[in-house]
Amino acid sequence: LDAEKDEDEEMDDETQALVDTLDGDDDSDSEEPASSDAFKTGQSVGKIPKSKKSAESKSKSGKPGVMYLGRLPHGFYEHELREYFSQFGAISKLRVVRNKKTGASRHRAFIEFDDAEVADIAARTMDKYLLFGHILAAKFVAPAQVHPNLFKGSNRRFKVIPWNKMAGKQLERALPESKWAAKVTKEEKRRAARAEKLKAIGYEFESPKLKAAEA
Repeated sequence: LDAEKDEDEEMDDETQALVDTLDGDDDSDSEEPASSDAFKTGQSVGKIPKSKKSAESKSKSGKPGVMYLGRLPHGFYEHELREYFSQFGAISKLRVVRNKKTGASRHRAFIEFDDAEVADIAARTMDKYLLFGHILAAKFVAPAQVHPNLFKGSNRRFKVIPWNKMAGKQLERALPESKWAAKVTKEEKRRAARAEKLKAIGYEFESPKLKAAEA
């Protein structure tokens, strides 16, 4: 099943390759030790470093720019990131990297600012900055590294999909007669093949009859 896949296989290949390049030797999936400074859902996201609040007054490149963030605090997701980093300048796109199956944050994000100079200033400012007990990894992403699907599905408030609940309801739902009959036929063929293999090594085995689909 897909759920058996490693988390690295849950991300599209291009984004995974980019994350690997930007992470380098850092293990951004590792959690920082819990501390009293940990971010709590609903609290203020705080202010950016004072010396960098003038980022918008710097010379403008006229082109958008992307920054990468790693080691994000737990609970610091789309809404919180936009609120915090928009203090540097206007944000056009934002994506939190999530596990496709569980929807859990992988503590990484990509932010596109309207201006590349702002993205560069934000990345240099926030790299190795202590934010709610987590030492951030922040890097400016070169335009050549920004692939077309990097922000696919961005700018949407994420809603966790209750996969386990949905699977449970599916199991509780009665199968129609045609599907049940097909499952019985498939299982009978599997058992017959197994019986033939056992017979070939001198072991006679008769499988119990399966319950037929009720009309």
